[in-house]
Amino acid sequence: MALSTYDELKASIADFLNRDDLTAVIPDFIKLAEAKMTRDLRHWRQEDRATAVVDQQYASLPLNFVEPIRITIPANESHILELVGTLEISKLRAETSDARGRPTNYSVLDQSFELYPTPDADYTLELVYYESIPELGSLTTNWVLTYFPDAYLYGSLMQSSPYLQEDQRVQVWNALYQSAVSAINLEGESAKSSGSGRRIQIRSY
Repeated sequence: MALSTYDELKASIADFLNRDDLTAVIPDFIKLAEAKMTRDLRHWRQEDRATAVVDQQYASLPLNFVEPIRITIPANESHILELVGTLEISKLRAETSDARGRPTNYSVLDQSFELYPTPDADYTLELVYYESIPELGSLTTNWVLTYFPDAYLYGSLMQSSPYLQEDQRVQVWNALYQSAVSAINLEGESAKSSGSGRRIQIRSY
């Protein structure tokens, strides 16, 4: 059975469960699987980028934000802001009497980035971050279903178990899902480190 679109995924889930009465709840299994994959996956296809001009202490997070990778001020003397905890950023602010300046640190707080120092002018920030898995339904497909359909299938089947009170196969589905997630994350990590292996130096005579 083909497994490249939302409708094909729903049909495959029904086929694996050998049920034709789950039309209304299979989308819920998929949505729950997407929420879990958002927490579990870290792959370069999951990365997104956004820019914003900021002049205040706080800047809103993108709606699909999951985890920061880096924030940069890409101007002259470009530099990367350092991520610190909320307590640390409060200490920095107190130690400098909340002086304003070019931001050097940030923290994630209450669906916002808190910047330190508070900007003393307009600064353009470039954010690179991990985004949530684009939800199927309004979309026919997404990058996970296109390249890693096994993660979608077994992740959705896992979510059916509590609803169906079916425990016999959940361990198999969980193992297959975890194997798919490990392979996806390994591929994502390898793509970023494949050029940093050991180098062989050949001496000339």
